[in-house]
Amino acid sequence: MKSLVFQTKHTHRPVLVVASGSNRVNEKQLGTLVGEPIERADPDFVRQHTGYAVGGVAPIGHPEPLLTFIDQDLLQYEQIWAAAGTPFAVFQLTPQDLQSMTRGQVVAIS
Repeated sequence: MKSLVFQTKHTHRPVLVVASGSNRVNEKQLGTLVGEPIERADPDFVRQHTGYAVGGVAPIGHPEPLLTFIDQDLLQYEQIWAAAGTPFAVFQLTPQDLQSMTRGQVVAIS
């Protein structure tokens, strides 16, 4: 699984997408869900809003809650692994734990 951070083009809000590793995020569809166009966030924006560097963004533990979307394809797995703050550390959880911890909305992202 991967945690990707986007930013809204007009209001510059962070948007977190937790996706299955093999899926690409449909940015136009995500923009529709958010209510405005989105774009990939740069590394400084990611660190500012998550507290983590690109490559190690955890789905939880951010300075402030993020608008979060969870790839529905993750629900097929009993266990998933998420980045734990660095590119070299991960932790195990269930898709249900992920949804509960992030309060994320489960959507089709590709």
